Amino acid sequence: MSAAGGGPAVRVGAMVRRLDDGHALSVDPDLVLPLASVGKVLLLGEVARRLADGTLSPTQPVELRDDDREVGGTGLIGQLSPQHWTVADLARAVAAVSDNAATNALLRLVTLDAVRQLAYRAGLRHTTMHDRIRAERGPGVPETFASGTARELCAFLTDVATGTWQGPQACRLLRGWLAGNTDRTMVADSIGHDPWSSDGVRVANKTGTDTGVRADTGIVAGQHIVVYAVIAAFEPGAERAAMAELRRWGTAVDRLAGPHRPDSS
Repeated sequence: MSAAGGGPAVRVGAMVRRLDDGHALSVDPDLVLPLASVGKVLLLGEVARRLADGTLSPTQPVELRDDDREVGGTGLIGQLSPQHWTVADLARAVAAVSDNAATNALLRLVTLDAVRQLAYRAGLRHTTMHDRIRAERGPGVPETFASGTARELCAFLTDVATGTWQGPQACRLLRGWLAGNTDRTMVADSIGHDPWSSDGVRVANKTGTDTGVRADTGIVAGQHIVVYAVIAAFEPGAERAAMAELRRWGTAVDRLAGPHRPDSS
């Protein structure tokens, strides 16, 4: 897919699925693309799994090391003074502000191999994390933090939304963390959500931003429950076109989450 007017190219992999009737919209959902911080949903999944089965405590302290603080990028914890944070604190920071220091601290605790195994056990064959967060990527390290497909992200979040992934408690934990995400600038920007209303539309999502990548995956609970994943990879100069694509898909999500009408498509 190219930007309007023949501008720089934007590649999009997207899928939206309404769970009650299976109605789905997609474009290139099996296209493997870099996920940026959307890949952190797998790390949060591994933490939620361990908290649910009791092999990890939410109050367990985790040391924040100097190399955690040096990664920069998104987040706040690396700029604060405490050297130790609880597992629950770090998970909330990763979900709410995509905290990079918290990501690396949790990843060191649960290990990258465990996160990859979680993805594989969940049936994800092209969606995984490759590495920790790094300030720079050069020779000898993976080219990207995480990569995957819209179809597999939707399949994973379908199981999380229905409570069938690792049991209801792990799913509730993961959904709760994602509901605290503060970034609603991508797909969710076009969704008429109201987190303060008891009968409003609720969004639980994870976004990702990196050079040449914008991505967003989530669960929307309105009159219908909808899961979505939209990944846009773009050439220099095409960021606006990529963001427009994400928001266009948000309009589709909003429509599917609302009242079911015969002409919905």
